Amino acid sequence: MAKVLVLYYSSYGHIEAMAEAVAEGARSVGATVDIKRVPETVPTKVAQSAYFKLDQASPLAVIEDLEAYDAIIVGTGTRFGRISSQMASFLDQAGGLWMRGALNGKVGAAFTSSATQHGGQETTLFSIITNLLHFGMTIVGLDYGFGGQMDNSEVTGGAPYGATTVANGDGSRQPSATDLDGARYQGRRVAEVAARLFG
Repeated sequence: MAKVLVLYYSSYGHIEAMAEAVAEGARSVGATVDIKRVPETVPTKVAQSAYFKLDQASPLAVIEDLEAYDAIIVGTGTRFGRISSQMASFLDQAGGLWMRGALNGKVGAAFTSSATQHGGQETTLFSIITNLLHFGMTIVGLDYGFGGQMDNSEVTGGAPYGATTVANGDGSRQPSATDLDGARYQGRRVAEVAARLFG
């Protein structure tokens, strides 16, 4: 059975909710799944004044954790079309793992959130995927087996590169049922691929 890490950063809880759905999907096919978040780098007073969700239950990850998993699914909100500084800071610490090839051949995937439908979701997914490819990982996207990403009857997240959601500029929109279904689908597909490679 595959061992999967869902690694995320979430300022306001949207990515946290998506991470739970990704993990649920991976567990549905028998994977052992841990959900961990990267450390907050914003000073506590600033985070509080910006109403960051600071009561997230998932434990903090350390860079050495990554080596222990068959698959790593990375999620963070978009910051002007790229990954958040918190996630970038965490992944920048992985030079030692890269030097040893410790993540070569493992399975990787990405998911994200943005304020608007065209707020940089795909470039943020590529930004995550670029990191994972440099680590030597095999990438699994959100394939069109998940038909929900083709729905135009409502605001819908999802791209071939990973699961997504739209939060609105004020954070008022939570991930929809379709967005969460896409996250579950991607989590399941990652776990299935990892099980084939490492089972």
